[in-house]
Amino acid sequence: MIDSQLISKKGELLLLNDAKIRYFESFFSQKESQAIFNHLHEETPWQQDPITVYGKTYLQPRLTALYAKNTKSYTYSGIKMQPKVMSPMLLEIQKKIATVCPTDFTTVLLNLYRDGKDSNGWHADNEKELGENPVIASLSLGEARFFHLKHMRNKEDRLKLLLASGSLLVMEGSTQKHWLHQIAKTARPVGSRINLTFRKII
Repeated sequence: MIDSQLISKKGELLLLNDAKIRYFESFFSQKESQAIFNHLHEETPWQQDPITVYGKTYLQPRLTALYAKNTKSYTYSGIKMQPKVMSPMLLEIQKKIATVCPTDFTTVLLNLYRDGKDSNGWHADNEKELGENPVIASLSLGEARFFHLKHMRNKEDRLKLLLASGSLLVMEGSTQKHWLHQIAKTARPVGSRINLTFRKII
């Protein structure tokens, strides 16, 4: 017999080679998720930075914001972000995440996907300042979107997971060394989604 309480504390372990990924489908209730989404959507000072890919510069297809418990910047894809002070709500969210993922996160990157045209291309969270085998805790709020994973070498190793509002995805171990992930564009009419990715910058 499967202990449902144990699953709720440890999450559903996704069986993937060279990775440790846990998924908590209802980490926050729908009521809590909607309240957090509304607050962050309205109160966050969102920005849209230019990004250069293969020599061409364009605006990122999503809005972002960075918060931290220190003053360390975060650089990815040629974009250097300076953090704002972690808000009480974000600290409370991190405190709850610590009950299932006891990592001393310093920083959280917020992404706002306004509609199906907004996306995040294939990448790994393997920036130098994240250190060896970083732990990434990703909270989804608002519209459910598909999260795609693919192994860097074994082309047959792929996964598509629908991230529900209020769900938490924790990527640990050597995941960032061996896997890429993305939120792809979709032609389906979808609402806005906010994603919070907690990380530790060393």
